[in-house]
Amino acid sequence: MIQEARHFETDLAVIGSGLAGFAASTFALNRGIRTAQAGNTGAIAYTTGYLDLLGRVNNEDICPVNPWEGIRQLAQSQPRHPLARVPETDIRAAFQEFTAFLSDSGIIYNAPGPLNATALTPAGTLKPTLCVPATMQAGVDALARKARCVIVDFKGLRGFSARQVVANLKDTWPGLRAERVLFPDMELGEIYPEVMARALEVPSHREALAERIRGVIDDAEVIGLPAVLGMHNPDLVMAEMQRLLGLPIFEIPTMPPSVPGIRLREMFEQVFPQKGLVLIPQQKVESVVIKADSLQLSLADNFGPVTIQARAVILATGRFLSGGLTAAFDGIREPLIGLPVTQTASREDWYHLQYMDKRGHEVHRAGIEVDEKFRPLGENGLPVSERLFAAGLILAHQDWIRGRCGAGVALASAYKAVEAVQEMLR
Repeated sequence: MIQEARHFETDLAVIGSGLAGFAASTFALNRGIRTAQAGNTGAIAYTTGYLDLLGRVNNEDICPVNPWEGIRQLAQSQPRHPLARVPETDIRAAFQEFTAFLSDSGIIYNAPGPLNATALTPAGTLKPTLCVPATMQAGVDALARKARCVIVDFKGLRGFSARQVVANLKDTWPGLRAERVLFPDMELGEIYPEVMARALEVPSHREALAERIRGVIDDAEVIGLPAVLGMHNPDLVMAEMQRLLGLPIFEIPTMPPSVPGIRLREMFEQVFPQKGLVLIPQQKVESVVIKADSLQLSLADNFGPVTIQARAVILATGRFLSGGLTAAFDGIREPLIGLPVTQTASREDWYHLQYMDKRGHEVHRAGIEVDEKFRPLGENGLPVSERLFAAGLILAHQDWIRGRCGAGVALASAYKAVEAVQEMLR
């Protein structure tokens, strides 16, 4: 195959294909900024689909019902935490704008409210989150009112067990029970959520599945399913299944990689080019050259080498899973640009002895430093470039695992980074 070098010139280049990268591109497109996005496969496929703002403050066991009050506490105890550095009005605006974009693009989300919702995890435990997809809202509502509910799973499905969900919630939700059915045309061997989701976009599969579920409903008022209700039209698939069964239905995330995360990734990859964004998906940026008036990105895909010359760049490459940070015996590095990484003095201090230590582990708080405009700082404490910005979990001073704030950090920092880019471009 003949390969051809391609060159793009744009106002903004976003490096990263995780939630922060997609959010940055969303905010940029909404502001009319010419944008290109590239980056190897992000961790978005590993998300549950929930958009958490803040679920824990200062490693306390009790999760805040009011995440906005939690952020105010965070600002007092952890003023360098990314969420503590973004005004509350901007965080609210970021969630509102992002969920509206998702809903307009084909995956309906509820708007952010004043309180956290309580949602189900794949293991049947509970977690606080701010926004959930419409396909999961009935589960939040059913849990709140303790409705009679049947959780249905499928023979051969790995990574989700209705019996486990019921066993973990039996004291909290007495009206819950588990049933297992055969998925149509997949009765033998292992089956996978992604394959099931794509199958349910076909009307005949929905009708066949509804017939099998109908036999185990009994006195249930609501039906819970693993997250398999379609890949590109989940709200349509859910509406059709509810029509066929005559009851509300909700999804529960499965173990990663999960359908809700894959839905988001495929939706962005479809919608962004339609809106004029130059998207080079699932390809690693090999180098970034910082010039006086621009930054130049170099990468390659199956069609040949690609260069992107941008007036500004947002680095949203994530942490270890997606390659934004790398760890070795002598420390943690940011491999693409060589930015300094804030970390403990010794590798021995990365972890506490107990894996489940309530304090968390210091390695999760490592990351790059930024100024008030979310520009990465060099060893001298000054911005590396007036044109380089950063967003997401690559930022230091946050432990998104313990704080249950991954989406909050991603959306809030992407919002502020794009705001700063827009100001710089003017």
